[in-house]
Amino acid sequence: MTIFSIVLIILFFGLLIAIHEFGHFIAAKLLGVRVNEFAIGMGPAIFSREKGETLYSLRALPIGGFCAMEGEEESSDDPRSFHNKPFWKKFIILVAGAFMNFVAGLIIILVIFFLVGSPAAPVFTGVMEGAEEVLDTGLQPGDQFYTIDGHRIYFQSDALIYLQRAGEDVEVTVLRDGEKVDLGTISLPYRQLVDENGNQVEKRGIYVGQYFEDTVFTRLQNSWYQAIDYVRMVWMGLGDIVTGTMGLRDMSGVIGIVAMAGDVGEAGAEAAGLFGAVVNILDFTALIAINLAVMNLLPIPALDGGQIFLLIVNGIYHLFSKKYIDQKYLGYVNMVGFMALMALMVLVAISDVSKFIL
Repeated sequence: MTIFSIVLIILFFGLLIAIHEFGHFIAAKLLGVRVNEFAIGMGPAIFSREKGETLYSLRALPIGGFCAMEGEEESSDDPRSFHNKPFWKKFIILVAGAFMNFVAGLIIILVIFFLVGSPAAPVFTGVMEGAEEVLDTGLQPGDQFYTIDGHRIYFQSDALIYLQRAGEDVEVTVLRDGEKVDLGTISLPYRQLVDENGNQVEKRGIYVGQYFEDTVFTRLQNSWYQAIDYVRMVWMGLGDIVTGTMGLRDMSGVIGIVAMAGDVGEAGAEAAGLFGAVVNILDFTALIAINLAVMNLLPIPALDGGQIFLLIVNGIYHLFSKKYIDQKYLGYVNMVGFMALMALMVLVAISDVSKFIL
């Protein structure tokens, strides 16, 4: 099952990159930019066909693809080159890849939710023995967490994550009988308690989670909420890296992602056989798709977000000087950014490998 999971996630990962490049391709075509080649896969071409001005190729390695636009990397006199198009067209083309990744993630989530239903709702259902004083805070069984410390709560997992990250005093708003009730700041300290298995545990002492009464509408709505949730998870992780809460060993590259996919697939298989493995891997793929969408829009040279940033800088420079920055200098910036990105990926890969060895 591990080999099955690994092969499946590699194929899905390659497909997500191909979808990303297809976003650039279709936007470029619609906006009148010449596309010299659109390839699915990387490495040597095993099939290619030229149609119109574009060479379409299928390459040997199923790990992505590319969209080679005229004037993307260098200056070009072709009026249909990317370089010669107005700002708004360049912006749409650059954003289109990330947009397609987000849409792919959302569609995968929709499929999952219509197969297995929505995740559990963030409903407070009661307290553990020894934590009865929680009921004095104003929380009532049946209350659905709406915000925790200002963060919107959609599912049980949200409530658990934000409660874990909160201090002893927590700002809480709940939905009670369909109405928002602001409980203000309540005390939910960790306590030494005995769980249902008779084990000593340190917990806040509350039970959270109740299944939705699913309809077509709730599944559609919750699919959107889950996609937004995954965006928040990416930003949360980036914030933890910036603040030092997470270090290099907490980051995962391709090796770490494949390893996690194997674990996710095995967990699903143990719970529900092949069907469970596929559903878990699909959910993991949706998270990766949305992760790619967010990460690609970061203002880092060599990523789409970096290209957008340089596009804005070039636009501001033109506004004041009536000139544009020479394309070769932008190329140098991209090259440096690419090398820095590759160096980081190597370090993360080394960290991934060390986790297996040590």
